Amino acid sequence: MKSKSFILAHLLMICLLITIFIPGAKTVETPWAFVAAIAIIELIFIINMLRHKGQNNYRADLMILLWAVLLIWEIVVTKLDLLHPVLVPSAENVFNVFATQYGVLLTGILSSLELLLIGTILGIGLGVFLGLIVGWIPRLRHLFYPIAQVLTPIPPIVYAPYLVALMPSFRSASALIIFLGIFFPTFLNMIIRVGSIEKELLDSAKAMALTNWQMVTQILLPYVFPSVISGLKVTLTTSIMLLIFAEMMGATSGMGYYIINYTHYANYTNVVAGIILVGIVVTILNALVTKIQKHAIKWR
Repeated sequence: MKSKSFILAHLLMICLLITIFIPGAKTVETPWAFVAAIAIIELIFIINMLRHKGQNNYRADLMILLWAVLLIWEIVVTKLDLLHPVLVPSAENVFNVFATQYGVLLTGILSSLELLLIGTILGIGLGVFLGLIVGWIPRLRHLFYPIAQVLTPIPPIVYAPYLVALMPSFRSASALIIFLGIFFPTFLNMIIRVGSIEKELLDSAKAMALTNWQMVTQILLPYVFPSVISGLKVTLTTSIMLLIFAEMMGATSGMGYYIINYTHYANYTNVVAGIILVGIVVTILNALVTKIQKHAIKWR
């Protein structure tokens, strides 16, 4: 038997579909791209409900909220035309962007993901590795820990204008901005993590007369690995924010560039489509990170 939330969600979806085909006060593009988006969302919803039956009420509540927002958007903007015609585009026009500019959007996604992977992987990799070395060797810790404490709270966007002028291209400057935003917090966190390791574990490791390299690779790295994986979602959120900002600084491709470029032309239909695109990409990346976390640290 379906829950009340499930029934309400689908009633709202039906109302939305009916409303779309009712003539309104505002002239809009073809509604079929919007209808296709609704169908895709509904398909994902049904698949998730079948796969995770214990959380169906929460998913149904989420769908109620989503359909309600889309229904209000459709009625207020398209049917009644109550809001600014340029600043608040219709849902039909926004989703039609995905149908007509899918090639440009896909190119932007790939460009952004390339930057994201380069900056994030290098930032995490070097941050973890160098942080463990510095955290383990007292002389290095006393030297670099105060420096890391000063540099970590500084937002990387502060360096952006200088890095854009310093680096050979906007793309390399963008990658460096993402790298710095991930590296310093990871580096500092690793130093702190090494300092908080249980004394009994360190005493046991010292009794085996391990070299510094063996200590870092065989003891410290496995010790901090679960916390690094657990923090991937926070790292991803930071990376996405830095990515979008960096691409808005002067890139020639990417999701952030797409948004800022059409903002300059006051094409807010494309701007809203770009914002929705970022949300979709972030949702997919979060799902991938969740899968990585489940497989990498299975006991959690």
